Amino acid sequence: EVQLVESGGGLVPPGGTLTLSCAASGFTFRNSAMKWIRQAPGKSVEWVSTIARESERTEYKFSVAGRFYISRDNVKNILFLELNNLKPEDTGTYYCAQAISSSDYTPTSANLGRGTQVTVSS
Repeated sequence: EVQLVESGGGLVPPGGTLTLSCAASGFTFRNSAMKWIRQAPGKSVEWVSTIARESERTEYKFSVAGRFYISRDNVKNILFLELNNLKPEDTGTYYCAQAISSSDYTPTSANLGRGTQVTVSS
């Protein structure tokens, strides 16, 4: 059974920093591209970032490029998302998910965890 457990969210002021983590189990993590998606209150889910299996490629939504950094640890089976210079519009619930490929920019996934809440507010 695929399990994805996100953590690291919180309340931060604009300009703040957070690092999200996602502990993965139930599948061969190193063989799967991974992605982060998010859902703001009252809005549709949107894709944020994707990383290839061996981290050889990363892709970002335009509005977070240069501020967010995705990475992974294929030994510990953990996916990360470093969020810098946070803005109020980054507020939402963040989910990690398996990606179909390193070119998967979709906001959907067959398996999602509970997510971790990020709130950017002064």
